[in-house]
Amino acid sequence: MKIVNKKIINDVGGVRITQLDIVSADIASKAMPGQFVMLMVSHEGERIPLTLVNADKKTGIVSLIFQEAGFTTKSLGKLSPGESLYSLVGPLGHPTEVKKFGKVILVGGGVGIAEILPVARALKEAGNEITTILGSRNKDLLILEAELRETSDQIYIMTDDGSAGKKGFTTDMLGELLSKEKYDLIYSVGPIPMMKRVAAASKEYNTKTLVSLNALMVDATGMCGCCRVSVSGQVKFSCVDGPDFDGHGVDWDELEKRNKVYSEQEKHICRLLKP
Repeated sequence: MKIVNKKIINDVGGVRITQLDIVSADIASKAMPGQFVMLMVSHEGERIPLTLVNADKKTGIVSLIFQEAGFTTKSLGKLSPGESLYSLVGPLGHPTEVKKFGKVILVGGGVGIAEILPVARALKEAGNEITTILGSRNKDLLILEAELRETSDQIYIMTDDGSAGKKGFTTDMLGELLSKEKYDLIYSVGPIPMMKRVAAASKEYNTKTLVSLNALMVDATGMCGCCRVSVSGQVKFSCVDGPDFDGHGVDWDELEKRNKVYSEQEKHICRLLKP
């Protein structure tokens, strides 16, 4: 679990996005698009889930991309090549369904863009026509545009301030595309409000929509129940039943509330740890 490479993808306005390449031959040999790992930076730290952005079976190296937001991700971002993680478990979760659907739209927002990259590559290899919509607050926070251009037949960039691509949200472009022609699948990863809007927009056109949920996780093996989500009236666990779910069946209001349950405690910890 040694770190062999570290890359700062973005470091703008207090937002830092980092990539770590880690040696883990067992995980690399089995990982599939859409799956994730659970890691601990130190033996005293918490477990956090991160999606596998790349898994090279030949070198045994896996790649993780994350935003340094809370205490654990900031601690992870302080590690350097040559250092090792305390633990790394995976691959976890069900792989994303990959087959020839036909015309596919991928919608990625923020650091969620990293999570659609392996899915985009797999769906393209399966013979699908790929249209990608990427969204960020501004051009400086946009990630992996070049890599996704290589995989996509069409790509659209949306920024809140219009500094790159068009000004607006990913769902603005999604609605425009859906109003013009039929698509066979939409796959979305990003902030919960964005995925919620994607599901609402696609439901109007009865287009199959998969979302990768970032529900709170503690154990990631289905034992703790922390990552409960309601999908089509049934209780599911993101770690073992997901992370991909039917976006039209997700109880988004419940998910938003559950993901905020520790927000005050997180703020308190950040205040205590602030230098």
